Amino acid sequence: MREIQFREALREAMNEEMRRDDSIFLMGEEVAEYNGAYKVSQGMLAEFGAKRVLDTPIAELGFAGIGVGAAMNGLRPIIEFMTFNFSLVAIDQIINGAAKILSMSGGQYSAPIVFRGPTGNAGQLGAQHSQNFDSWYANCPGLKVVVPSNPADAKGLLKASIRDNDPVIFMESEVMYGDKGPVPEGEYLIPLGVADIKRAGTDVTIVSFGKIIKLAYQAADLLEKEGISCEIIDLRTIRPIDYACIIESVKKTNRLVVVEEAWPLASISSEIAYHVQRYAFDYLDAPVMRITNRDLPLPYAPTLIEAILPSVKRIYDAVKSVSYAK
Repeated sequence: MREIQFREALREAMNEEMRRDDSIFLMGEEVAEYNGAYKVSQGMLAEFGAKRVLDTPIAELGFAGIGVGAAMNGLRPIIEFMTFNFSLVAIDQIINGAAKILSMSGGQYSAPIVFRGPTGNAGQLGAQHSQNFDSWYANCPGLKVVVPSNPADAKGLLKASIRDNDPVIFMESEVMYGDKGPVPEGEYLIPLGVADIKRAGTDVTIVSFGKIIKLAYQAADLLEKEGISCEIIDLRTIRPIDYACIIESVKKTNRLVVVEEAWPLASISSEIAYHVQRYAFDYLDAPVMRITNRDLPLPYAPTLIEAILPSVKRIYDAVKSVSYAK
């Protein structure tokens, strides 16, 4: 199977869907003339023209609102944020517009729109450009939230998101755009709300999503050398969450570690921990462990960034701590 970059997988998904459906268009800062801030939309202006690949001013609230209005009137916009840190400027349109219009209109209007772009830490970008809002958006009914971890999933999930009739928040990562991986050729979609067991195991379940799951793989490799078998679940979608997949895995391994790049309060790991203790308590042989960011704004110094973010060592230590209960 061919290997392509994460950015190329996203581009293929958008190109294929835009060729299939003339109502789809891409809009955002630098997506057209500059070929995208991260070159995700490279070549799309040349193929689809300026009416379907549109550069915008630095005005997220404005172009997010245009996208929501277009979606309500029969089009299917893809709105790119240069970073989801900037989506806070547009959050009123996303939450009070796109997410609620189906309910508020009694089903008369929907907003089939995808908001996509990078999220989270990408190095020394400072506290205002390194935040994760996955759990913020997942907290809002009416939205679906997708966080892929590899090129193949990125393509299949983005195609499914574009075709979905609900508004979708599609979160990527600057540090993943150059990642290469096998991607099937031809048409395929990955349904939203279905997790994937990336590695089968017997002793501990590790649940994660997005770029941070790569740390789980590294920790699992170290733990395997010590005779601890880790089952790794990639959520892929964090609203809706595939609770059934997690519960069935915990029933097998009897231990759970959840890893995410987010602040600890009201996080996805908090929700999963509650759900597992509510529906699989009798199967747990150790407390549920969470690995998150430290509860601080992300600093600029590399040593402090390393201390605050999840790490292979923190995952390794957490798995070891629950494994002692064997």
